[in-house]
Amino acid sequence: MKPIPWLLAASLSLAACSKEAPAPEPVRPVLWVQVQPLAEESLGRFAGSIQARYESNIGFRVPGRIASRNVDVGSEVADGALLATLDPTDQQNQLRAAQGDLARIEAQWINAQANARRQQQLFDRGVGAQAQLDIAHTDLKTTAAALAQARASVNQARDQLAYSELRADHAAIVTAWNAEAGQVVAAGQQVVTLARPDIKEAVIDLPDVLVDRLPADVVFTVAAQLDPSINSLATVREIEPQAQSATRTRRARLTLAQAPQGFRLGTAISVTLSSAIAPRIELPASAVQTRDGKTRIWVIDDATQTVAPRDVSLLSRDSASVVLAGGVVAGERVVSAGVNSLKPGQKVKVDKDSPR
Repeated sequence: MKPIPWLLAASLSLAACSKEAPAPEPVRPVLWVQVQPLAEESLGRFAGSIQARYESNIGFRVPGRIASRNVDVGSEVADGALLATLDPTDQQNQLRAAQGDLARIEAQWINAQANARRQQQLFDRGVGAQAQLDIAHTDLKTTAAALAQARASVNQARDQLAYSELRADHAAIVTAWNAEAGQVVAAGQQVVTLARPDIKEAVIDLPDVLVDRLPADVVFTVAAQLDPSINSLATVREIEPQAQSATRTRRARLTLAQAPQGFRLGTAISVTLSSAIAPRIELPASAVQTRDGKTRIWVIDDATQTVAPRDVSLLSRDSASVVLAGGVVAGERVVSAGVNSLKPGQKVKVDKDSPR
């Protein structure tokens, strides 16, 4: 009967071991995002430049060979500043010829006046014929008309000589030259481009498909590429009605709300488009779990550091994100990865400074 107590002790020991408490469930590290309702929809980011609203493509009003270029691209010029000159030889010769014709006609005018006076005196004394007097008056009128024409020709020749100088018709910045010294140009041919620096605008090229769906309240944010702190809001002034055949883009010109000093002509800019929308909640697609026909997310309880499932409804979904119809409020934290391995009330480890 001695082995019995030994067997009883062994069985009691095994029973005690089987009643030990189960090991606690491990704390699971999770990635999370904070709920922030969106009130604007981003429509894209595009590159462009600051340009003048008003530009003038000007040229000489007479043909000739360019003798000099007096300013370079980027130069600021005042109203009336000399930009370029033509070889004035032809215009000077025309002026001399016109002045010679004028001198000849003036001499004829003096003779016609003297002859008319003599014929009038002879007629008044009764020794002159009426026919001779009429001829003298006719010559006087003809010579007067020729004199007026000669004076007009001289003025025209002076103008032609003045047109051999190309001058700015307003304060501007030279943005382009299309001819060089020594080149022969025709009258009216585009030689230089002047931009008025007082009114600037942003110019970008937008995809044709985007232009067709731009909302009326679209907001443009224009920022300098090298210094984004230089920025301004902008509105659409005009959009080309037809897309470029090669790029399928349409040029848009935007009116700036302000024109910071850093927005110089030619400054490279980055333009973002956004539109006001009804507030909505957007989360990563990985934050949503579908089970038993229901869509849910896992919300983190900051006080207990546990997670709990919450059923939600989706407004839209793509490969990267989902838009919720509600179910969460701003400031709540939602698990953004690993949702399929979570359990209700499970302890989680959260790095509060590192949302994902």
